Amino acid sequence: MKRSIIHIDMDAFYASIEQNDYPEYRNKPIAVGGSPDKRGVVCTASYEARKFGVRSAMSSKVAQKLCPNLIIVPVRMNRYIDISKQIQEIFKKYSTLVESLSIDEAFLDVSGSNPIQIGLDIKKEIKLDTGLSASIGISYNKYLAKLASDFNKPDGFKVIYEKEAKAFLDPLPIRKLWGVGPKTEKQFNQLGIFKISDLLCFDKSIILKIIGKKGLELIDFAEGKDERCVENTIRRKSFGGENTFDYDIGDISVVRSYLLEYCKEISSNIIENKLRVKTITLKIKYEDFSCITRSVSLPYYVNSFSDIFKTADNILSNKISMNKKIRLLGIQVSNILYPDEPMQLEIQL
Repeated sequence: MKRSIIHIDMDAFYASIEQNDYPEYRNKPIAVGGSPDKRGVVCTASYEARKFGVRSAMSSKVAQKLCPNLIIVPVRMNRYIDISKQIQEIFKKYSTLVESLSIDEAFLDVSGSNPIQIGLDIKKEIKLDTGLSASIGISYNKYLAKLASDFNKPDGFKVIYEKEAKAFLDPLPIRKLWGVGPKTEKQFNQLGIFKISDLLCFDKSIILKIIGKKGLELIDFAEGKDERCVENTIRRKSFGGENTFDYDIGDISVVRSYLLEYCKEISSNIIENKLRVKTITLKIKYEDFSCITRSVSLPYYVNSFSDIFKTADNILSNKISMNKKIRLLGIQVSNILYPDEPMQLEIQL
């Protein structure tokens, strides 16, 4: 039996929530992110702003130059998480196989049911419950479902049937293959491969030699093949974040105060999810934009704030040079133990 996979992608999620919550922002170019005066970065831009070239991960200063009337609003992550939970509850009504890719994106396996009707029902229910629009893609595998959801955003709805997959894929630019980033796209372009159909006409042995094993997966995608299942439990390999300071910091005590707050937030998240971690990593970007990372792996799993901060502070004090001012500080915890996994006990003799 052919699978029926639905991919749901919320439209400009953060920005749409702000426009929905605050009517004065509706139909206006807005960006959710940090202030241009404080080295802010755009997290999400509304579609009105995207018309001016404003994109996520762009500096707020550049965004405002592209769109002088841009309204920049601060991130309200707790609000976005609350809405995401509402949407996840809707998904669970229609399938027991739900794979969340992020706060605003998920796959559903609805094999054996009517995927088109389910897609329409989910779209309608999201709109009624949250006031937000979602783009829906439906196909017989994950890759094509994701491609379909992006076809006519915002508020899109697209089905890609198996019999029409080749005609749909062939003319698309090679960057539309899942896993092709700027570097791989450049490699393909240098070979004269610009469209998906170009890849299918190329010698596979050369692709494997240049791209490596990843080339096999990309060729499968180009042929409309994707055997990956919708996974119910996606386990994160790390938790953390980073922040660019409002000004370059040369005082280690000030950096330490920021580190303390970051560790509080991470430990709270870990405890809430009943996790333990072994590895703590600090990332530092200096005033000259040079970047370093330093890690420590503990001999045992921890989850308390004191253990995490003690380890992170030890890295900061002993492994990080303060001969230059610091522009960015990041912390990440990894090597995660989930609650259903066995923990090796230490035996002290």
